[in-house]
Amino acid sequence: MTDEVSERAPRTDDPVVIVDGLSKVFPGPPPVAALQPCAFTINKGEYVAITGASGSGKTTLLSLLGLLDVPTAGRYVLDGVDVAGLTDRRRSAVRANRIGFVFQAFHLLGYRTVIDNVELGLLYQGIPKRERRRAAAEVIDQVGLTPRRHALCSQLSGGEKQRVAVARTLVRQPALVLCDEPTGNLDSGTTAQILALLDELHARGLTIVVITHDPSIAALAQRNLMISDGYLTEAEHSHA
Repeated sequence: MTDEVSERAPRTDDPVVIVDGLSKVFPGPPPVAALQPCAFTINKGEYVAITGASGSGKTTLLSLLGLLDVPTAGRYVLDGVDVAGLTDRRRSAVRANRIGFVFQAFHLLGYRTVIDNVELGLLYQGIPKRERRRAAAEVIDQVGLTPRRHALCSQLSGGEKQRVAVARTLVRQPALVLCDEPTGNLDSGTTAQILALLDELHARGLTIVVITHDPSIAALAQRNLMISDGYLTEAEHSHA
């Protein structure tokens, strides 16, 4: 596969994620089948929750979708690119350009400002400083932090820090945003704010996958994928 093909812009009707027979077995002894062969598709603009108890396999699936680990078997097409067989270098490039992450831990530089932290999302993409600054300011406005853009991240509340983390992800315009328990470190009021923000971003067309053990958070998504003992099942429901 050439670089030119891998970097093509997908058609708007292309699924963002196509998974077919994807599985993960960790070597033993004894071997552990963390994810049994599974198949699903996530279309552009969908909001999907992956739920399961601790040890169910949801973190393994997140690692495979986020190109943080390689599958034992199966096919994974991300944003038009067949990524399952890529070299480590190519996987890293696709991950950097196509995937955004929002974790429980914010991974911010506390001694730098909000806008500096958001700019870091573009630092290694060869984008000129002025353009990085403009793009960062734009997404900071989208997440409602414009009055705080020159504040040090060490001075922010937990909810504000998570908004910065979301903005840093959005500034790269990823094809897929993976959220791993994004409200795990937040109180109930701040959790509601972050979930409302994700809902708003989904309404703008972002493709979002949320990993959670909380059924009330999963209920906000369009679709639920559920994992138990490595087996994936799906329950579709409507979400207004």
